[in-house]
Amino acid sequence: MDPSNTHAIKVLLVEDDPLQARLVRRFLRSPSPQSFEVEHAESLAAAVQKLITWSAEVVLLDLTLPDSSGANTFLRIQTQFPALPIVVLTGLNDEELGVQLVQAGAQDYLMKDMASGLLLSRTLRYAIERKRAFLERERLVRDLQEAVAELKTLSGLLPICSNCKKVRDDKGYWTQIEAYIQQRSAARFSHGICPDCMEKLYPDYRPKGAR
Repeated sequence: MDPSNTHAIKVLLVEDDPLQARLVRRFLRSPSPQSFEVEHAESLAAAVQKLITWSAEVVLLDLTLPDSSGANTFLRIQTQFPALPIVVLTGLNDEELGVQLVQAGAQDYLMKDMASGLLLSRTLRYAIERKRAFLERERLVRDLQEAVAELKTLSGLLPICSNCKKVRDDKGYWTQIEAYIQQRSAARFSHGICPDCMEKLYPDYRPKGAR
């Protein structure tokens, strides 16, 4: 077994049919590279309460519940827990609805009569990884947007001392230019000396091999 898969993935099964819930639990106990810890909720309200108090990693969601039905069931969970991957497991044979839900953010749309232990195990693991990758891309985009916004603050007229090269910020304080840039961007500085300054400051220095 892969050591990365030794922990039990926490799954919230939202299903009002006791027989179907037992079947899903049996599927997820089937031999696979991954183990699962399954909690069960029989209604949307119970699912929301469970997600508030229990750190599920993925939701396996039936769309037809005593207190909600159809796409609204998915949307209400997703709106309240946007970072949580959701896999729809339904008896509704509606391909158009499946496409709509995936476009709205569902990680997958499975038919109950096609489910198996291997399919569910793989789908849940992939759903978690896809959601994690999506959230990481979103974070990187936000970081990039913030960096660009910070860089834009460097545009326009920037007062700089002609002697020491310090710059004056918008509060009137003078600071080293590298510190000023570092505070407003992701840029970092390393220090060295250019050939012209080397010749001016150290006229007698000659690197090894130089003539």
